[in-house]
Amino acid sequence: MQLQRAFAAFNEVSEQLSSAYQELQGQVTQLTRELALANGELHKQLVAKENLSQRLSLLLNALPGAVVALNAQECIEEVNPAAISLLGEPLLGLEWSQVVQERLTATRLANEWHIKSGQISEFRRIRIESSAMDPAGRRILLINDITDAYALQEQFRRNQRLTAMGEMAANLAHQLRTPLSTALIYANHLGSDVLTSGERQKFAAKTIERLLHLEHLTKDMLLFVKGETNQLSTVGINDLITELQQVIEPQMKQKEMQLNIFNHCGSEKIMTDRPALFGALMNLLENAVQASLIGGVISFTACLEEAVIILSVHDDGPGIDSSLQERLFEPFFTTRSEGTGLGLAIARSVIQSMGGSIHIHSTPETGTEFVVRLPRSTGD
Repeated sequence: MQLQRAFAAFNEVSEQLSSAYQELQGQVTQLTRELALANGELHKQLVAKENLSQRLSLLLNALPGAVVALNAQECIEEVNPAAISLLGEPLLGLEWSQVVQERLTATRLANEWHIKSGQISEFRRIRIESSAMDPAGRRILLINDITDAYALQEQFRRNQRLTAMGEMAANLAHQLRTPLSTALIYANHLGSDVLTSGERQKFAAKTIERLLHLEHLTKDMLLFVKGETNQLSTVGINDLITELQQVIEPQMKQKEMQLNIFNHCGSEKIMTDRPALFGALMNLLENAVQASLIGGVISFTACLEEAVIILSVHDDGPGIDSSLQERLFEPFFTTRSEGTGLGLAIARSVIQSMGGSIHIHSTPETGTEFVVRLPRSTGD
């Protein structure tokens, strides 16, 4: 009886094990099918990603603009053929800062560079835009060759200046004729035998004064025609303001005026043509002095706003009528009898050639303010 019970228990356990094995086998079969489906789906995704990668690679290679991919350490990890054509080889593995230092030269405009070359015929100008960093610290630089576009822009500006010259020819003849005729009259008087020594000196002084006026007018005309800036250098805003203050101070003392300086630029520097920018700002300060009454106050303010430097000159004079404000920048337009009408036209031409702008704000109650905006000399 015990043996029968033992066999019965054994058979029961065997049946349970057999049932468990069959159930396990069914689960293995189900998992195998699911794994096969998952592998098939992964294979499809891998093929799709490979196809996408190939299309992106073809697109990257076909792009006319250069693309440079930087890793978190600012080293170049990928480039397209356009980047190699522009920047040369080698590129992969180099630090971007090394490429900038060895192969690029900064211009006065932010994000625009010249490619260094030993041959003038190979001069190229590029613009560099940077994407935002991804979570891993990588970014992409897009580099466009703007040589032809820049040349067309310069040609357009030159044509504008030539057109303006044609329109102002009659005004120029009038401007030259008046002081020249006066100088000739004074010079004729010098030949008179009845003049005393004092009268002769008086006529000589007036003749020289008119000739100097002609020289000043001719110089302003040449500056206006030239328009562009060439002598680029790094200029500290602090140093520029100090020099302006020293030069304008004697004129202000004559009218017992006060100059207030508000410099919020710190040690900021700008890549520009220093003499041209200094001349434009001096013109604004001299205009402010001439427009102000004795004992007036002039304010010079410098501040930073994102990608621009803002320089402004404010006087507490009588202000300028709104109907005349836009005409102030026209060549030969002036509200002063002794003015040439070219100062502000030259200032605007110079500032625009630096990629900046100049605007006027004037009301009878608050005086006049000229605001100059210039791009900060920053780049990637």
